[in-house]
Amino acid sequence: MENNYLIPANSNRGKLILGYFRGIDLAIFGTGAGITLILILAFQGMLTNWMVAVGVLAPVAVTGFLVIPIPYQHNVLVLLTCIYKYFFVNRQRYYWKGWCNNYGEEEATNK
Repeated sequence: MENNYLIPANSNRGKLILGYFRGIDLAIFGTGAGITLILILAFQGMLTNWMVAVGVLAPVAVTGFLVIPIPYQHNVLVLLTCIYKYFFVNRQRYYWKGWCNNYGEEEATNK
């Protein structure tokens, strides 16, 4: 075959943990779960109040939302990173100079 290889489109999933997660994704989710566990231990007597319970569970909910896989992107965190880079970091301006553009008055050199 002379070194002609056909690589399937999903070959990058083999580099991911469980086929979905990068190391940083698991670190972010683990940090949120750890903070939630510490908050549960600190506020275990006040968890009957639903506002306290929501506040205690917020870190794991937010980090879980960030690392959840979505179609056509890797996860929500990667999608938000791409949106940020597109709009704020690498924004390019394209100037139209076509045949219908008005370039101003032409100077008449021969009078």
